[in-house]
Order: sequence, then C-alpha cells, then structure tokens
Amino acid sequence: MRRVPEKLSWALFSIGVCELAERFSFYGATQVFTNFIAHPLPVVDGEVSNTGASKNAGHSSGALNQGSQTANALVTFNQFWCYITPLIGAFFADVYWGRYKALCVGVVFAMVGHILLVISAIPDVLTDSSGALGCFAVAIVIMGFGTGFFKSNCSVIIADQRKVQQLTVAKLKTGEKVIIDPALTNERLYLWFYLMINLGSFGGQLGMVYAEKYKGYWLAYLLPTLVFIIPIPVLWFGRNYYVKVPPTGSVLYQAICATSSAVKHNWTWNMKLFWRRARSKEFWDCVKPSNVPENERKKWMCYDDNWIDQLRRGIQVCAIFLLFPFYWICYNQILNNLILQADQMDLGGLPTEFVAVLDPLFIIVFVFILNMGFYPMLDRMKIPFTPIKRIVVGFIIASFAMTWSAVLQHYIYQTNDCGNNVGDHIIKNGIECKDTYSNLSVWVQAGSYILMALSELFASVTSMEIAVLMAPNNMRSTVMAISLFTTAFAAAINEAFSPLAQNPLFIVNYAVFAGLSFVAGILFWYMFRSIDRNQENLNLMSQDGYLDEVGYKPESNNKTMESEKPVTEEKSLSTEQA
Repeated sequence: MRRVPEKLSWALFSIGVCELAERFSFYGATQVFTNFIAHPLPVVDGEVSNTGASKNAGHSSGALNQGSQTANALVTFNQFWCYITPLIGAFFADVYWGRYKALCVGVVFAMVGHILLVISAIPDVLTDSSGALGCFAVAIVIMGFGTGFFKSNCSVIIADQRKVQQLTVAKLKTGEKVIIDPALTNERLYLWFYLMINLGSFGGQLGMVYAEKYKGYWLAYLLPTLVFIIPIPVLWFGRNYYVKVPPTGSVLYQAICATSSAVKHNWTWNMKLFWRRARSKEFWDCVKPSNVPENERKKWMCYDDNWIDQLRRGIQVCAIFLLFPFYWICYNQILNNLILQADQMDLGGLPTEFVAVLDPLFIIVFVFILNMGFYPMLDRMKIPFTPIKRIVVGFIIASFAMTWSAVLQHYIYQTNDCGNNVGDHIIKNGIECKDTYSNLSVWVQAGSYILMALSELFASVTSMEIAVLMAPNNMRSTVMAISLFTTAFAAAINEAFSPLAQNPLFIVNYAVFAGLSFVAGILFWYMFRSIDRNQENLNLMSQDGYLDEVGYKPESNNKTMESEKPVTEEKSLSTEQA
C-alpha cells in the first residue's frame, strides 16, 4: 500500500506560529549584534549619530566600538550560550514541569532579555558605551535562558501533537487503502516547521537591518520585542487543546550508573573490539534486571528491561550528533564573519547584513521545491534518500559554501587599495584603510548563503527529525537539547578560531572550516552507513513498543494498524494494534 504523511492539524500550525515569532525576534536582534559591538557611533552630516544609525553616510552603523575580534567573541559566546541552555530547559521539562510549561517559562525569560536589549540601545544609554555594553551582556545572558527553554521543547512539543503514532492503515474517501507513516509525517512536518523558522528569520533580518541603518538600534531591538508578544496569547489559547506529555522524573542518575556499568563490563583496550561490542545487542544485557540475580542488583537498578532498551535508543541518537559541530562551525560564519566580509565589498548603499537575508529566503524557496517536487519525485521513483544520506549531503554542501567564501575573500584582497588590510584602522601606502573596500559587488556573497541554505534543509532539519524519530518519548527533550548542544560546542570551536577572524587570515579561516566539514561528512557516512542500510528499523523506532536496536532485524516489524474511518476524518480516527 502507498505510504502517506498525516494531515497536519491547527495545533501543529499554532506552535509553528510561536516558533516563527521567536525566530523573528531572535534573528532580528542578533543579526545586528556584530555592527552594534564592532563599530563606533557613526558620524552623519558632521554630527555623531546617538542612535547608531548611519543612514546614507556610506559606512556601517555602530555603537560600542569594541572591534571585530570582540564582536566575533561576543557573538560566538551568544551562540554558545543559547545552545547550552537547552540542556537546562530539557532537564526541567522532562523532570519537573513538562514541555508545555517549560516552553512558557522560556517565553518569559526571552521577553525580559529583549526588554534589556532595548534599554541598552536607548540613545541616552549609548552615550556611555561601558554602561550600554554591560546592559547588553546581561541581556544576552537572560535571553539565552529563554532561547534554551524554548528551543529544547518547541521542536519536540510539535511532534507530540501528531495523532498517528504508529504505522496505521486507513481508507481514503476514494476507497484506496494507504499506510499513514509517522516517519514520513516527521519528514514533512519538520520541513514545514523549518519553513516557519525561516519565515520568521527572513522577516526579522530584513526588517532589522533597515531599522538599524535608518532609525537606530533602539528600533532594531524594539520591533523583535513586540513580535515576541505573539506566542503569549497563542500558548494561552492552546493550553486546553495541546497534547501535554507529563514529566517522567529524573532518569539521569540511573542512566549514568547503567551506562558506566555496561561500559565497565564490556571494556577492553582493543578499541576495534570495544566498538564492536558497543554496537551489539548484548552490550546492555549486563544491566538488565532480568539478567542480574535479585541479591546482586544495585540500588539504582529500580527499572525494568524496557527502560534499558529506551536508554539504548537515546544514546544511539546522541552518537549521531557527535560530528555535527563540524557542520555548525560553517553555519556560524553567516552570523559574524560573512557580515564582516560584506563590509569589505561594494555595498551599493545596502546595509552590511542585507545579503544574509538570502539564507532564510532561499530556505523558504527550497522547502517548497523539496516538499512539493523533489521528495515526491524520489518517492515515485522509489529512490531512498534516507536521513543519513541527507545529512552527509548537507555536510558536503556546507563545505562548498565555505570554499566559495574563501575564494571570494582572495579576490577581495586582490581588488582593493589596501590589499589584505582592507577595512583595518591603519594607514598603508598613505591610504586610510578603514575607508577602503573591494570593487566587487556584495551580491557575489549570495553563493555562500544559497549553498548554506540548501545544506540546512539536508543537515539541520534532519537532525531535528532524527531526535524525535529515534529518541524514546520520555527522553525527547533531552535528546533534542543534546542535538542543540552540538551548536554550542561548535561555537566553542569558533571561539578557538577567533584569531583567524581578522585580516589577513580570513582566507585560512574559511578554508579550514571547509575542510573540516568535508572530512566530517565522509566520516559521518563511514560511521553510520549501517543505520542507513536499515532505514525501516530506524523509522519503526519512533513507534510505541519498538525496542530493538538499529542495525538488527526486529522479531516482528509487522506493526500495521487498521482504521475503519477515512483518513480525512482525523478527529474520529480509531486505531488498534494488529
């Protein structure tokens, strides 16, 4: 029978609207961070602009005058912080509050952070750059808490709203019987979810770069704050309609004890042998209560065999995320260094951040192409484009994006009067380099953003899909948080590479990241190709009752479900396990 995704409900759409508003606010504000930190208050018509707006003065907006390295360091810290706090948000969601309440707490934190951002950019505050910098630093810390609580739960709670959780046979109005496949639902769901993310990102980035340039930073921070009000009534209205998964209590201590005991029992200094044991079904048998005599069980063994199977699944998912930092270090370049690169080119009167809006714009375009053309075509041709393959392709395309940036940087150095000191605050050959730029149009940067946008739909979207697909229900927020934590780890790597974020080393900066992403993509395929060969088992992992390990044929994978009602009548759709 033909497999189809589940029809998306209004609950899914409303959560997507919340994500759109949050991303509008987050990216709208953070898009102008680099110029806000790096450049001084501009001089417009002979007077210092107390709002930071450069208007048509021919140079960048600015406020704090801390330089490019400080800007890169603070922006990178913000990325790190915003993606380490999801671990905290996931902990409170899974242990104490549940995902819905944790999501609401995230909204409160983020709103406070946004208000402090507005305060840091008030003209009277900007006259004291040290005070403005202090307020700005506190704002990004508090806003980071909000982002962490929001991101670790929003992308999971949207999957909780699916009505069909197992393979289900349903009859259409036409009389045709089809299989509603949760894995296919996840694939389509997260593409549309990513569309909402980038609609918000596109609107925020495009609007705020013009607000920054023509009105000042107070407006560039105020508008995202106002948009972030939207999730409050939406979440309040949906509180009685959303599926709310209750907290399951702390499993961290038991998970650590069980994992360490299994590792100790199977440990050998022969890494090849240990890796083989770790991937085997028998690795976890030593910590299953059914295999341990009652008088030898540890105090922490207050669980059943099913819980160990769930833990195994969660750890398998986390292993897939190990190489993702090498993808995110490429993505992070569009948030800082590519903005600095744009400032070294002929802007044609555009804000330096303007070309960056091509990333969300082309994601929006590519989502429709993939969802309505490319993926259905592959389905009809029966060509399996599995999550593992998609991630590998995403890594490789990200490498191409960085290669484009490195080559472009080379030509920037060749086409300006100061060579590899373009834009620096020095005098070279009698020329003020801070006023120089390449005669190359900033639109040449578009190639980097287009390639990165396409890579996100193959790598980033699929990482969210896998986090929900493979993780057991009681660990989904935690697994999603670990997935997001790879972005924080990438930010830490970027921090280590901060010395490369300056002239004349920008070419080396992009070339190193291109090489790391390419090698990581090849290594990813080598490590997880066995999962790719067992894609059906991977799909079944998201279904209740499926406990077997990826790479092993389950005893019974015949989990079809029968429905007497047509799929178009989803509210009355009844299911029972065959």
